[in-house]
Amino acid sequence: MTPQTGEGPAGRTGGATRVIAIGSEAVVADTIPALTFLASVEVVVGPPIDAGPTPEGRRRIIPILGGTVTGPELTGSVLPAGADFQVLRSETLTELRAQYAIETDDGDRIYVENFGLRSGTAADIAALVRGEPVPPDRIYFRCTPRMSTTSARWTWLTERIIIGTGVRHPGTVRLDLYVVD
Repeated sequence: MTPQTGEGPAGRTGGATRVIAIGSEAVVADTIPALTFLASVEVVVGPPIDAGPTPEGRRRIIPILGGTVTGPELTGSVLPAGADFQVLRSETLTELRAQYAIETDDGDRIYVENFGLRSGTAADIAALVRGEPVPPDRIYFRCTPRMSTTSARWTWLTERIIIGTGVRHPGTVRLDLYVVD
C-alpha cells in the first residue's frame, strides 16, 4: 500500500497537521507550526574588520552601529553596540553570530544573540564580502535569534523560538523575524 498524505486542521489556531493514510488507517505524522510576524530589524553596520584566516575559516567582525525595529508590537532601536562575528567557512557559506541589544520604544532592553547562515554561489558571496549588492533571491540567509530580557512585557520572547530571513545590503542588514507558534 502506498501512503497518501493530506493536510488537516491542527488542534490549535495557525498550525496544520499532516495526515498519512495507510490503507484505511489515518496516522498523524507531525504538526507543522505556524509563524507569527514579530518585527523587521534594519541593522546599520560599519566597515568589516578582517581578522584573517583561522582553522575554522576566514574570520570577520562587522560592527553594529545602530538601527530600527518595526513590528506590530515590538518597536524600537538597535543600540550602537555589538557586532556580527562571521566565519567564511567556504567560498559559498558564511556562518554569522551577531550579538547586540534592542531598546524598545517603552525603554525596555532586549539582548539578542543571533546565529545565521548565508550561502550562495562563490561569485555572489565574494561580492557580498566586498560590500557589493547582490539580488536577495540569489542568497540563502536564515537566522535563529535568541532574546533575553527581564522586562515583564517581553519575557515571553525568552520562551519562544524565533526564526528569520535576512537580506544584506551595503551598509545595512534587514531581518524579518517570526515567532514559531
